[in-house]
Amino acid sequence: MLNISLIQVQYLIALDEHRNFIKAAEASFVTQPTLSMQMKKLEEELGVIIFDRSKQPIEPTAIGKKIIEQARVIFNETAQIETILKDHTGEVSGSLKIGVLPTIANSLVPRLISQVAQKYPDLKLSIKEGLTHEIVADLEHNRLDVGIVSTPLHNSGLVERSLYVEKFRIYAHPNHPSYHKNNWDADDLLSDKLWLLSEGNCFRTQTINLCSLPDEQLNHLALNYESGSLQTLKKVVDLEGGATIMPEWEAGELDNDSLDNLRAFKADNAGREVGIVYTKFYAKESVIGKLQEMVIQSLPKYVAENKGLEIIELI
Repeated sequence: MLNISLIQVQYLIALDEHRNFIKAAEASFVTQPTLSMQMKKLEEELGVIIFDRSKQPIEPTAIGKKIIEQARVIFNETAQIETILKDHTGEVSGSLKIGVLPTIANSLVPRLISQVAQKYPDLKLSIKEGLTHEIVADLEHNRLDVGIVSTPLHNSGLVERSLYVEKFRIYAHPNHPSYHKNNWDADDLLSDKLWLLSEGNCFRTQTINLCSLPDEQLNHLALNYESGSLQTLKKVVDLEGGATIMPEWEAGELDNDSLDNLRAFKADNAGREVGIVYTKFYAKESVIGKLQEMVIQSLPKYVAENKGLEIIELI
């Protein structure tokens, strides 16, 4: 019968995440000799080497990877005991680590922080911006509790809850050839410079799919500059002309002069669904429900009214 402690499991996970004994010890609030001793005892108990210390940073061995994967399952399952008890009593406290897409964060996060501070002062909120694949990886490695992303993800390992849908809006310079038109199609976008978000951003992928942009147009007419920020692209359009695409919520918060530069798509159902995603191991159902309520309460009326709208899936 193996004799493995939960603290050894925690140290093992910390070491896998930091790949450095000193950093792992600091993250675990113990001394480096203490963590090293516990790892040595664990390896002796199992009879295998978990980490290859000859490499810098250290790396798990082949058998070590399997052990670490199972250690995460053990840690997640054990952590659910406290979570289940709090969920049973309806207590909203502890910590909530949220990953949010940058194209969602600008509109949502300030309102979410305000609501949590007012309604649930005992809930410690930790928010991290990231791309979809980064958020999914953080969820799978227990670095995040929930993600707020564009859905569906078609990931069988994650649970999804829909929050809202929002249309896409076009932000165009007054000198754009199609500026006089209130409703645009893809050809109007391609009649001048189209500014896109950087590679890896799902909003960029949605834009390319929406416009059916072939590679030759991406490399020639349509793409001159890539950015990680929609606000940066908006400023580029103001200075250099052309157009970009923005989600409806962020577009609706522009100043009055900028609002005049917004245009809609002809069918007006090009857009995205935004949802909460979390792993099947996450047990804070009451916290998820509260988060869902707060997001929905934060929505501006013009986005909330999209409920039931059939959005074209562009991922």
